[in-house]
Amino acid sequence: MTSVNSKIQPFTATAFHAGEFVEVSDADLAGKWSVVFFYPADFTFVCPTELGDLADNYAEFQRLGVEVYSVSTDTHFTHKAWHDASDTIAKITYPMIGDPTGRVTKNFGVMRKGQGLADRATFLIDPDGVVQFTEVSAEGIGRNAVELLRKIKAAQYVRSHPGEVCPAKWEEGDDTLAPSLDLVGKI
Repeated sequence: MTSVNSKIQPFTATAFHAGEFVEVSDADLAGKWSVVFFYPADFTFVCPTELGDLADNYAEFQRLGVEVYSVSTDTHFTHKAWHDASDTIAKITYPMIGDPTGRVTKNFGVMRKGQGLADRATFLIDPDGVVQFTEVSAEGIGRNAVELLRKIKAAQYVRSHPGEVCPAKWEEGDDTLAPSLDLVGKI
């Protein structure tokens, strides 16, 4: 799996976005924060709840300068059909990448062996193309966009404040820590 502190591998794929089919590549992620959000399949059960949650919070992702890309091994045509058929999916305004060859999914190391489906996985990528956060959960465990936003804010804070770290449950505006010899054994 693509690990924390590693650069993403090159990719090109077709996405359904803003009513059109568009090409998306690793170059589109360069220079900005990105979330690459893998899910098993369109027309399923947990997946639309997660994608709808991202759509409901998309304005906040955008406010933070983060682009969201959802990815499944379905085609971009299937993404369009799902977008047209589901009120939940119709709310989506971020790119929905189709990965029928599995290249993107394999590049990130989240292809389910022998199934042709992506794991339920999230990657936060910084403007340098380096993975800052990754999460993989079991099939039946849905993710939470608000918690993802909290982690993005922490990653952005740490990037812009060298020498500081965000402790557990850190929320924007909370105190941070400056690791030093003086803190050893005092937390």
